[in-house]
Amino acid sequence: MPLLGSDAGTLIVLKSPYPWRVEEPSIYESVRVHTAIQTGRTKDDLVPKAPSLGTKEGYLVKQGAIVKSWKQRWFTLHRNELKYFKDKMCEEPIRILDLTSCSAVQFDYSQDKVNCFCLVFPERTFYVCAKTGVEADEWIRILQWKLSQIRKGR
Repeated sequence: MPLLGSDAGTLIVLKSPYPWRVEEPSIYESVRVHTAIQTGRTKDDLVPKAPSLGTKEGYLVKQGAIVKSWKQRWFTLHRNELKYFKDKMCEEPIRILDLTSCSAVQFDYSQDKVNCFCLVFPERTFYVCAKTGVEADEWIRILQWKLSQIRKGR
């Protein structure tokens, strides 16, 4: 049976008959979301180690650690790593965040900006903002899904 991947990495089994035309949401104009499975595996065997399962990338605005200024950065989420770069064309990340040490991802209303969320690590809390509430929600959902998979030991 065909599988349909969602933006949060969740897979849905389509039962026959199913529609031949599936409309993609317009959110993909600014952010790319990838979902894939490895051949020879079933939907129950999927893990975040599959090459493209639960990956995401896009521009977010991040608050600096010392100066507290806000700068736009290109973020990529792959496996258990959230990397950010000066821009999309840079090959070397400014920093790699290991999500295995992240304790929480949630909306944050303490900043003077909208559509913000935070990632809580033992050494620091990272504050980032998306262009829209929908985009912020997508990032939060996929990051929370990643954390739940890490806690399950997958």
